[in-house]
Amino acid sequence: MIDVFSWIVEVVLRPLEKKGFTLLPKPWVVERTFGWLNWCRRLSKDYERLPEISETLIYIAMIRIMVRLLA
Repeated sequence: MIDVFSWIVEVVLRPLEKKGFTLLPKPWVVERTFGWLNWCRRLSKDYERLPEISETLIYIAMIRIMVRLLA
C-alpha cells in the first residue's frame, strides 16, 4: 500500500443494540461544514473558471466562519 496523503479513514458503525435512527458523531462534521460553505453565494454554485479561485474562496469562507465562531 502506498501512503501518499497520510489519510486515516475510520468507519463509524451503528451500535448493534440500537434500533432505528442513531446519531453518528463523525459524518455530521463534514456535512455541517459543507452546509456552512453553501451560505456563501459564490460557493453555492461553480461560477469560477479556475480551480485556484474556488480554492481561495473556500479559504476566505472558512476564515470568516472560524472568526465568527471564535467571537
